[in-house]
Amino acid sequence: MSGNAESLVPLLSHWHDFEMLLIGDFMLDQAQHGSAERLSPDAPVPVLLSRGEQDLQQTPGGSSNVALCASALGGRVRCFGVTGADNEGVTLRRLLAEAGCDSENLLQDSLRPTTVKRSIVGLAQHRHPQKMFRVDVESRDPIDASIEAKLLHAIERAAITCDVMCIEDYSKGVCTTALCQAVIALGRKLNKPVLVDPAAIADYTRYAGATAITPNRTEAALASGRKSLAEFDHAEMRVLARSLRERFNIENVVLTLDRHGSYLERADMQPLHVPTVARRVYDVTGAGDMVLAALAAAIANGFAWPQAVALANVAAGLEVEVFGAQPIAFAKVRQQVLLQAGHLAGKIRDRADLLVELEARRAAGQRIVLTNGCFDVLHAGHVTSLGEARALGDVLVVALNADASVRALKGDDRPIFPLQQRMQVLAALQCVDLVTSFQEKTAHEIIRAVHPAVYAKGGDYKRAEDVAEFSLLQELAITLQLLGHIPGVSTTAAIHRMRTPSTGTLGG
Repeated sequence: MSGNAESLVPLLSHWHDFEMLLIGDFMLDQAQHGSAERLSPDAPVPVLLSRGEQDLQQTPGGSSNVALCASALGGRVRCFGVTGADNEGVTLRRLLAEAGCDSENLLQDSLRPTTVKRSIVGLAQHRHPQKMFRVDVESRDPIDASIEAKLLHAIERAAITCDVMCIEDYSKGVCTTALCQAVIALGRKLNKPVLVDPAAIADYTRYAGATAITPNRTEAALASGRKSLAEFDHAEMRVLARSLRERFNIENVVLTLDRHGSYLERADMQPLHVPTVARRVYDVTGAGDMVLAALAAAIANGFAWPQAVALANVAAGLEVEVFGAQPIAFAKVRQQVLLQAGHLAGKIRDRADLLVELEARRAAGQRIVLTNGCFDVLHAGHVTSLGEARALGDVLVVALNADASVRALKGDDRPIFPLQQRMQVLAALQCVDLVTSFQEKTAHEIIRAVHPAVYAKGGDYKRAEDVAEFSLLQELAITLQLLGHIPGVSTTAAIHRMRTPSTGTLGG
């Protein structure tokens, strides 16, 4: 995967927001939690003791989860589908709006319910949550022709400005053959890619002519009439993917193969197997949604299809490591790409890679602490101060003055040790998480770039106002923390003692 990851690095540095139209079956996932400590007296079934609304967890599901995934990757998502005229529909719109998605075109149909997947989750012996039962509230009947016409009219108006269109089909009645074919024809007319995550159905006629389709191996086998293989077989995957591409005139077939990665088939290149990085899989829920969202985001950003599939693979790999369907932020995906490309090995970072990693850590709720200095001859005062700084947050970033900057501050005979050696020594300290450098005489620019929660300053400063960067810290609302100082312990004093004849010469 390292080669693929390396090819993604420059592309991700130019990532931009995009607009996506999402057509499909929008659902509400509900989990009613409680304790299951006894059996019913009138039947051999567990009884769930719940506190009602406060134990009810509600999250967007189905196409709604694709919308959240795309939004997390920088997408402006416009949703097109149907809900019932009920409280669940109101809740679903609210949750989508809170995630930054446009639900204006989720039309109400009073003749059908909002699709709800309601899980009953019991806590056994106050310790282990276990899904006991699931209730699906839905209609699988095709939407009424008048609703279909309204949806298509809204899609036609919105498609002019979008970057990509997606169809997420769960066979709940919205993605009729007529609607899907109209959207695909519209995409061809406007030169807008149309990506489809298909339903588990035997006939893909409704998706014919799409830019891409993303079935898993079981869905692909069903649609092609072939046997589904649990293990990866290149020859069989090629036959499977090619049969779908040729039979339904689909430009790109992307088979999602869970632990075996993905498989791309298109007419103008050899089939491409993109393996995944080995992971400790927790939950595959939402992985397919993440694949569609990431593919759409990559294509909207101008990626070639091999690179788009590679990025979707990375995003799906992150998705299976979390419980439930949770959108993966772009910062986390980009961090993972850099990690797989070998850019994040060790602790030393250049400015660009540092900012990517910090964005991901910040998105994960970690508190960033920044300190800086020359750190020319490391001594006990440095180590004590760095330990204090690390205790102020979750991630300690140490920024070192470059050699020219040290000379400007300390004199022509400094630094004693060149920058790379000074960085290596600091990186060896357990309390230091990340090490970088800066060329400027002051830390103003690195502070602006990192924008930490806390800026820690060592040395013998008595007042916060004496710190050169004080005004900038106030402007950016960054907390300034003055660190402790050990009297008589300094780099300058150490160098002076080593150069004094009575104590020997430097390096002696």
